[in-house]
Amino acid sequence: MADPMRIRAQVAGDKTTVRVLMSHEMETGQRKDAAGKVIPAWFIQEVSAALNGKPVLTAQWGPAVSKNPFMQFTVKGAKAGDKVSVSWKDNKGETRTDETTVS
Repeated sequence: MADPMRIRAQVAGDKTTVRVLMSHEMETGQRKDAAGKVIPAWFIQEVSAALNGKPVLTAQWGPAVSKNPFMQFTVKGAKAGDKVSVSWKDNKGETRTDETTVS
C-alpha cells in the first residue's frame, strides 16, 4: 500500500482550502527501464473528496499527471473540527483513503 497522503484543510472566512500531497509513482506506460523493457502503466484514475461524509469533489485522472501529485481545492461551509477525507483508486485496483480535521 502507498504511503499516507498529506492533507491540510484550513478555514479562511467562509471558505476552506484543502491541500493534498499524494504518494504515487504515476508511470505512463511509455518509459523504458535500463534493459529496454517498457515500464507498465500505473497511475491514479479516480480521486474523490468528502466533507463529513458528503462528496464534494470527484476527478478522473490519466497517465499525464506527475509523480506524487499535489491537488488543491476550496470548499464552502466547512467549519473547524469538520472531517475532510480524500480517496484515490489507480489502474491496478489499489486504493488509498486518508482524512484530516479542518483547522
